[in-house]
Amino acid sequence: MKVLVLGGTRMMGKHLVRALLSGGHEVTLANRGRLGDDFGDRVHRLILDRTDEPALKQGLSGKSFDVVYDTLAYCSNDVKRLIPHLSCRKYLSISSTAVYQKHWDTKEAEFDPLAEPVTWGDRPDFPYDEGKRQAERALAQSFPELPYTAVRFPFVIGEDDYTRRLYFYVEHTLLGKAMNIDDPEAQMSFVSSEEAGKFLAFLGEQEPQKGINGANPGTISLQEVLRYVTEKTGKQPVFGSDGDPAPYNGEREYSINTEKAERLGFSFSPLQDWIFPLLDHYIKEIS
Repeated sequence: MKVLVLGGTRMMGKHLVRALLSGGHEVTLANRGRLGDDFGDRVHRLILDRTDEPALKQGLSGKSFDVVYDTLAYCSNDVKRLIPHLSCRKYLSISSTAVYQKHWDTKEAEFDPLAEPVTWGDRPDFPYDEGKRQAERALAQSFPELPYTAVRFPFVIGEDDYTRRLYFYVEHTLLGKAMNIDDPEAQMSFVSSEEAGKFLAFLGEQEPQKGINGANPGTISLQEVLRYVTEKTGKQPVFGSDGDPAPYNGEREYSINTEKAERLGFSFSPLQDWIFPLLDHYIKEIS
């Protein structure tokens, strides 16, 4: 397949590109060119700024792809500027489980992008969760003829996580820095960046799915994370209302249902199989 990846230089985007190349696909990366990659001459490259519609039109003119992956759709205008200039059979957008009012066993049908009208705007106009909702609404309502899949991931983490959100808890514990955590017992879902990339590559060969969840089965609380770090290092976490605000504050307890992905034939590994080795990696990095 001829594949275009918007982004592709960070986290799951890099793992997606690796999986596509391993599958023998012809890959073009489209981004601003500010971050390097290690793909060498195995990929083609387009230098594009998706906020610049004339540049998008010029850069994509005359090009067609079997599949387009958009890892950078954060708002309705991101979709509106891009889609009219794409020629493709399938479009896959990276969405988020933030589109839901999350709870235990959150399923795809709980967010319907057709239920409310689109509000047009740019990234600064919306908080993250509403921006992702508006991106899906723009796609479903304004471009109904385009076969698409919106892939809804929870927090994506891994050794290559540039956000350092999970790392925050390990670092603060090992360095004795105070943390302000609002609900350490809340169970949460995650997905590994590597498996997220593989899932995206898998979906590129499936029929368009509209909305679909992707997450590793199982949940974990920050209390469990911190307990593990203490057991491994002997260091006790420090809590305080005047401590550094913790990255996952504001998250309610929830889990993500992935039965739809499983019916397609994709199985995620259990969360517990890899999150503790990831914590070991962070511990080693900080120690």
